[in-house]
Amino acid sequence: MLQVQCLQSKIENPTELYSKYSIGPFQKGQGVTIGNTLRRALLSNIHGLAIVGVRINGVNHEFSAIPNVKEDVIDILLNLKQIIIKGSITEPIVVRLKSKTQGIITASQIELPQNLELVEPRQYIASLTGSTTLEMEFLIDKGQRYSLNDKLETNIPEGFLTVDAVFMPVKKVNFFIETSRQNVATDLESVILEIWTNGSLSPSEALSSSAELLETTFRAFKITETNSTPIFEPESQTVEETGEQYDSIFIEELELSVRAYNCLKRANVHTLSDLLKYSPEELLEFKNFGQKSADEVSENLKKHFDINLRKD
Repeated sequence: MLQVQCLQSKIENPTELYSKYSIGPFQKGQGVTIGNTLRRALLSNIHGLAIVGVRINGVNHEFSAIPNVKEDVIDILLNLKQIIIKGSITEPIVVRLKSKTQGIITASQIELPQNLELVEPRQYIASLTGSTTLEMEFLIDKGQRYSLNDKLETNIPEGFLTVDAVFMPVKKVNFFIETSRQNVATDLESVILEIWTNGSLSPSEALSSSAELLETTFRAFKITETNSTPIFEPESQTVEETGEQYDSIFIEELELSVRAYNCLKRANVHTLSDLLKYSPEELLEFKNFGQKSADEVSENLKKHFDINLRKD
């Protein structure tokens, strides 16, 4: 029976969670497949939240400088990229930050709805060096993997600057195979899986989510006699179905004998589309074109392209 055992778990800081699992036993050779599949799902398919755009009052482009603010706009965008948010949303939302007090501005000053929270409220954003008001609006969205700002531009409202979005809750995954601890038989093995997350999900939540995604994916392969439908059923194609798509394929592709090839050329048959206009009987009407050549054309057409000549 398959078992998942947590061997080690630790929290380095709010944005660095680590767990180590033993999963098994598996038949020899299956562990690598399971480990690779879980690793890909953990790194690529789990959704996360991130700030994808920001609108700063009085700022028109990312190369601006803001009066009485220590950082320029590019530095602020880089700091926003480090903010980790956890929770659940069904559509992009806009949240706000407004600061008038001279000093450090952190993520804790962002006004979030009840369904969202910050993993690290102390994340640094900027510093006010004088008397001024800094107003920002942040666009938070849900996604997968990592999205560069040039890929997000089409989805960002006018007036917002794009932010490179790191949606991935899982920062790193490592696995290796060892002889199963649950059985003395040497033909059984276990997957030792290490998961590091950014705190928006725990490693156990990430592992459960990836397993559910894979289960949903592989369930589509389950076929019963009552609901099975052939994915592909090869049939001989007809002239009506294939005529136009063979305009650019020349009869040289049929690898015909010199006699048959020359006869077709003299009859102005240059492409398969031209050839498919004729039946085997009509080919016999070409000058010097005999039954042997007609049979050769039919056989090679079937062999190379799995289609038949038109029937009278």
